[in-house]
Amino acid sequence: MTPRFDPRKAQISLFDALADASRRHGRNKSILEDQERSPLSYLDLMRAAFALGRKLASLTQPGERVGVMLPSSSAAVVTFFALHAFGRTPTMLNFTAGLRNLRAACELAGVKRVLTSHRFVEQGKLHDLIDALEPLATITYLEDVRRTVGTADKAFAVVAATFPKRFAARTRPDAPGVILFTSGSFGAPRAVVLTQANLIANAMQVAAHIALDPDWVFFNPLPVFHCFGLTGGVLLPLLNGLKAFQYPSPLHSKQIPALIKDSGAAVLLATDTFVNQYARAASAGELSGLKFIVCGAEKVREETHNLIAERFGPIPVLEGYGATEASPVIAVNKPTDNRRGTVGGLVPGLEARLEPVEGIPLGGRLFVRGPNIMAGYLNASGGMEPPEDGWHDTGDVVSLSDDNWIKILGRVKRFAKIGGEMVSLTAAEDLAAAVWPDSRHAVVAVPDPKKGERLILVTDKQDAETAPLLSHAQHVGATELVVPKRIIRVPEIPVLGTGKTDYVALGRIVDAELSRVV
Repeated sequence: MTPRFDPRKAQISLFDALADASRRHGRNKSILEDQERSPLSYLDLMRAAFALGRKLASLTQPGERVGVMLPSSSAAVVTFFALHAFGRTPTMLNFTAGLRNLRAACELAGVKRVLTSHRFVEQGKLHDLIDALEPLATITYLEDVRRTVGTADKAFAVVAATFPKRFAARTRPDAPGVILFTSGSFGAPRAVVLTQANLIANAMQVAAHIALDPDWVFFNPLPVFHCFGLTGGVLLPLLNGLKAFQYPSPLHSKQIPALIKDSGAAVLLATDTFVNQYARAASAGELSGLKFIVCGAEKVREETHNLIAERFGPIPVLEGYGATEASPVIAVNKPTDNRRGTVGGLVPGLEARLEPVEGIPLGGRLFVRGPNIMAGYLNASGGMEPPEDGWHDTGDVVSLSDDNWIKILGRVKRFAKIGGEMVSLTAAEDLAAAVWPDSRHAVVAVPDPKKGERLILVTDKQDAETAPLLSHAQHVGATELVVPKRIIRVPEIPVLGTGKTDYVALGRIVDAELSRVV
């Protein structure tokens, strides 16, 4: 039975929410683990957070935005709560975003210190990133900090973890809980300020939407610099009594399936691309213990649904939908009501409205408002730009059923005007996916002197031709306008660290190809 969502219960600090979960589920319950296979209980987590946090507090100022550049791991979770224990704001840095975006993120958020680890930098070969950040911020390595933790720090941590609400910094629910950066799929990333109440509310909304069993294990290979990985893979399970198993990279498709089985995972968080890879790499039975899979960031293909069902049984693949600005979950399907082709039902407590979009009669531009919507964007002058009247413009064109189930029609900027008609680039991508389901595809629009714009398909299908697309469009009754007449074949489609298609990089590929032809 799912609990009823009450936004008033989210009006506490994140550390208090962790302490409350410890009290409800037992402070000795194993709650956090990673590939090192050294599980932590609630009590262990809070002791580690107080011990580390005490040292970090001596290096930083109250309220300071402290950069965190770590993979998904127990260390990243401890560091997150260590900063909260002493009233600092974790600022999660996307180490896959490139030198320019990473430097811009630190400048925008005013980050003067970045926490990372020697091991991570060595294994990830991230020395260039460190070199780029050193002129802007002091780089602090957690291994060095831990070596300074002494007997007095450990004694303090033991007492503080026994009475966490008495020792944790007093912060308001509307104080920043984290600063995250948007994916940058279509341009420069933006700095999003999510309050502590935003994050807690979203974890509560999901728990009120899908029944969760405290005996389950959540397996999270997604990065904690991405809101889906942080809220879905860390805060949602920890605040609801479920173990959160962290894995440092979603790219390890050969190692992850065996670890999913070995960890006893019941829920897997990933993207369609990664789930498809895991299903193909897994041995029989390695994914069969999952209760369901939750996918975000990109559309779930029919092929993925069918592949999981054929190889591992009736495991629901739940497509969800979110935005960093919404902490992130806006909607998600349910194990008991999984409607393929939709991104699920609106989570409790969230309002939605649609605004008409010229030339698109079947849907509207989605705006959302509720307790999980961000405080605002940071701007270059150090101020914050809150959403107008609390409404966040998602930039997505959707249709909404009578029971608030959402179907994505495309992004506003992902429609092209061809011969006076609005054509969805997402629909064009879906057409290619239906013809060549084993390949990845992306469609961009470029100016056309005769028709206004034209579509170009970029695909890793090396023998792709237009004729099969036209044939399938005719078979399903789609307009020929949705069929790209030009195809660019590439070794692989560029993706971001979150698994989303990198349309900025894609645009550069198309520009280079068109320039070369001209």
